[in-house]
Amino acid sequence: MAEFDLDGWLLYDFRRTNDLACQVLEIPAHKLLTRRFFYWIPRNGTPIKIVHRIEEQSLAHLPGNTRPYATWQELDFELRNAVQGSLKVAMEYSPRNAIPYISKVDAGTVEMIRSLGVEVVSSANLLQKFTSVWNKSQWQAHLEAADVLDETVSLAWIYISEALQAKQAITEYDVQQFIIKQLQHNGCLTDDPPICAINEHSANPHYVPTQNDCSVIKPNDWILLDLWGKRNIPDAVYADITRVGVASPHPSQKQHQIFTIVKEARDKATDFVSKSVQAKRKIYGWEVDQVCRDVIHQAGYSQYFTHRTGHSIDLKDHGSGANIDNYETHDDRELIPGTCFSIEPGIYLPGEFGVRLEYDVYITHEGTIQVTGGIQDAITVLKAQS
Repeated sequence: MAEFDLDGWLLYDFRRTNDLACQVLEIPAHKLLTRRFFYWIPRNGTPIKIVHRIEEQSLAHLPGNTRPYATWQELDFELRNAVQGSLKVAMEYSPRNAIPYISKVDAGTVEMIRSLGVEVVSSANLLQKFTSVWNKSQWQAHLEAADVLDETVSLAWIYISEALQAKQAITEYDVQQFIIKQLQHNGCLTDDPPICAINEHSANPHYVPTQNDCSVIKPNDWILLDLWGKRNIPDAVYADITRVGVASPHPSQKQHQIFTIVKEARDKATDFVSKSVQAKRKIYGWEVDQVCRDVIHQAGYSQYFTHRTGHSIDLKDHGSGANIDNYETHDDRELIPGTCFSIEPGIYLPGEFGVRLEYDVYITHEGTIQVTGGIQDAITVLKAQS
């Protein structure tokens, strides 16, 4: 609270609309939540649990004094008493919805709290300390998942190459299903199916093949593989990587050119993070994105880099910590030790092909970074003909 000059943090939820508050407060998934609750954590003093009378036990596992309510008048009274004397209160709110990932409290509730005479500010920087900082077991689980992804990509390239050499029909969907089976075989799971995209499909960053809508992979095709997953154990965190290859003895000159630009953007962004962390300089998500984006802009392809440079990674593949973004949003959250994010610049040429290179970056508590998931420094070349 003192670090961010806050008088308190007011965590609010209604029917799990604020999943971040439920995560911070460690509310079990099976707990029935049908009424509004507020958990007031003052900078100094004892927390206060404002809960409906028919759900007084919803926050029983937390420290603090319980203040039950039933009517809206009682709720207003208890809230007013709780924040009395406070000037600045943090909530899961983002001014102008600048960072939608943490904008969980509805406008009406923010208005209600403001009517009590306090300033409502964003809990964004405070929040990620409790949702996105990994413990040692999570870091180990991430490393294991990242190794599985790296090995799975290698096996997928072999799978594609052997099918092409044998002149067996193989589709994007076949490769996707192969990857899923490999992840499951190695004790990992994923929330959404991975991506195998060839040629013009790879120019669509979120193209996903299905059994009834996919293309056959042929010699000379350009191939992009994007996969993510985590260990199938409690509290595991994700890993996320993207690789590219070509079913040809040599990539084309244009493919090599675009790959080289994307690789330079990725490497410069990573180097910026590394040097900033070592120098103990505060670093923000938007800054890293801009370093990366400037490389692609200077190469003349800025209009084809159509997404942020990276996203937070925690219990979800797209986590609730700072994103590497000065494009879709201006993410001014600090990148802090114990957190992880992807760096994944891309150039997508409509009707031709797309290049995206992705690995994960973890900021250690010792003032260094670690890149996980493997590093692709050259286009993978597949043998496509016997």
